Amino acid sequence: MPGLTADQSLLAKLCAAPAEAPWLEFKENKAEPQEVGEYISALANSAVLAHRTHAYMVWGVRDADHAVVGTTFDPWSSKGAGSEDLVPWLSRGLDPQVYFQFRRIDTGGNIAAVLLEIDAARSRPVAFRSERYVRIGSYKKNLRDYPEHEARLWEAFRETTFETGSAKSGLSDEEAIELLAHSAYFDLLRLPLPETRRRVADQLGAEGFLVRSEAGTSVTNLGALLFARDLGVFSSVSRKATRLTQYRTASRAAAVRSQDGQRGYAAGFEGLIDYMSALLPREEITVGGLRQEIPRYPDLVIRELVVNMLIHQDLTVTGSGPMIEVFPNRIEFTNPGEPLISVRRFLGGRPPSRNEALASFMTRARISEERGSGWEKIATEVELHQLPAPKITVEAGHTKVTVFGPRSFAEMTRDERVDAIYLHAQLRHASGEPTTNSSARERFRIPDANSAQISRVLRDALAAGLLVIEDPTVGAKSRRYLPFWAQEDTGG
Repeated sequence: MPGLTADQSLLAKLCAAPAEAPWLEFKENKAEPQEVGEYISALANSAVLAHRTHAYMVWGVRDADHAVVGTTFDPWSSKGAGSEDLVPWLSRGLDPQVYFQFRRIDTGGNIAAVLLEIDAARSRPVAFRSERYVRIGSYKKNLRDYPEHEARLWEAFRETTFETGSAKSGLSDEEAIELLAHSAYFDLLRLPLPETRRRVADQLGAEGFLVRSEAGTSVTNLGALLFARDLGVFSSVSRKATRLTQYRTASRAAAVRSQDGQRGYAAGFEGLIDYMSALLPREEITVGGLRQEIPRYPDLVIRELVVNMLIHQDLTVTGSGPMIEVFPNRIEFTNPGEPLISVRRFLGGRPPSRNEALASFMTRARISEERGSGWEKIATEVELHQLPAPKITVEAGHTKVTVFGPRSFAEMTRDERVDAIYLHAQLRHASGEPTTNSSARERFRIPDANSAQISRVLRDALAAGLLVIEDPTVGAKSRRYLPFWAQEDTGG
């Protein structure tokens, strides 16, 4: 509406509603702290059922005719139980946490309203002090007394994702666009930049990065994650910025530097890779009488592991984001969430996508590979550059991949040799070839005369259950080996 601020325009639209709704409540002055918390629970849950990204509670509006009459309620000076400030008291009572914000809206003539904007619930119903609430029409009720609404709510959670949630709402098209590095979007997809901001917003909306509603334009979590100019501006994704820390020694006792990413994953990807490349050690080799510097860690391995860390993280985990830690002897890539498939099937398996829209766009932008192919490239580079196999561990709800610098066969431990031969067998199987003593010698660059060394590694891998013999009836010298899951997949 011309001449109004975004909040004034939103208030006018809410007051124009013919009646309260499951996602909308009007009050004049009543604001008992316990009841406010219950309303946050009820409105957040009901917004999901109404297919809305936000719910609203407004003080200073007369219920009978929705006229703005002003309010004495001041959430910034009000207290919860025990004289605690109201906002932190309300936050502590919510499980899971849901973002909410009080805003004062001046309407002229010394009359003001107070708007409470609440994000729709995500992943599970919101409770306040261990009780879940819902709106039945315009009434607040306990969710457990309405099992049909609870069933609908859980069904809705199964159909929604973190990516579609709102990162920032109540914006104009212009304001939303300015929060995103929109030119990077058109550059990555090799599209011409539209001549008008309206058409830019239309294109970003078609991608699911922006959503328009009566409350204005919202930037979705997907849009913010991929193209934020500053992730810190968006509370829902600010903790999902990539943190890169470099350490002086092999322990975490002394950090040299630590840097949190600012831009969204797609907009800032090449900058992150360039920054890492400048930090990582390089080694000098001589080729044709000329000295050359090569990276200790292959660029392609670093790139693929960063991509995997970003797109396979569990975005519903709060307070944690992707992390890269650089040590003198290794690099660790950690993301929130446990893997959806066995860590032994990262190569050769096709994991279900945890973040389908995020992964799809990263592939379209030529940042990531098609699902499942990234680990083939990682394995190929690991063998080419004589690195130990990356170590994959699951710790406290997080997935960690550790990559080490080059090591000769003699420098590897027994377990590292077994892991390397298993990775070799997976890579060979993906190419339609079995593993043999000969192929393993080539992988480790072992002379034919030392084939017995490889035989021991193959026996250790068999004992560990990582390899199987393709045909047990053939002699030892003619044996061909497969990853343990190859026969399981074919019913063998």
